[in-house]
Amino acid sequence: MRVLIVEDSAIMRERIADLLSEFGKDIDLVAQAQDVPQGLEAIRTLEPDVVILDIRMPGGSGIDVLKALKRERPAAGAIMLTNYPYPQYRERCRDAGADFFLEKSSEFDKLPEIIRGLIPKAHGH
Repeated sequence: MRVLIVEDSAIMRERIADLLSEFGKDIDLVAQAQDVPQGLEAIRTLEPDVVILDIRMPGGSGIDVLKALKRERPAAGAIMLTNYPYPQYRERCRDAGADFFLEKSSEFDKLPEIIRGLIPKAHGH
C-alpha cells in the first residue's frame, strides 16, 4: 500500500513514518510533503493509495489537498490528523471525502489500527 504523509511538523512526520515502518513491506511510504504545494504534487506524481494529512499547513489547507486527492484518486483513503478537532473542520473534512479524522494528541494511537484496516483494500486493486 502506497502511503503519502502531508504534514508541516517534522516531528509528527517522523512519528508517522516510524509507525508505518512497523508494517514492513505492506506499507510503501512514497513521500513526505511539508506543505500544500508539495502535497498536491506528490498526489499527482506518486499516486498514493492512502494520504495522511494535516489540516493547517503552509501554502493552504489540508482540506484543499483532500479535495484534490478525491478528485484525482477517488478510491484513495484519506486520514486527517489535526491539533484542531473543531466540529466544523470534522464536517468539512467529511464532506470533502475524508475517511478518518483524528485529533493528534488524543487519537494518534488509533492510527495503526486504521492503517491495518486499509491494507487489504489496497491489495485488492
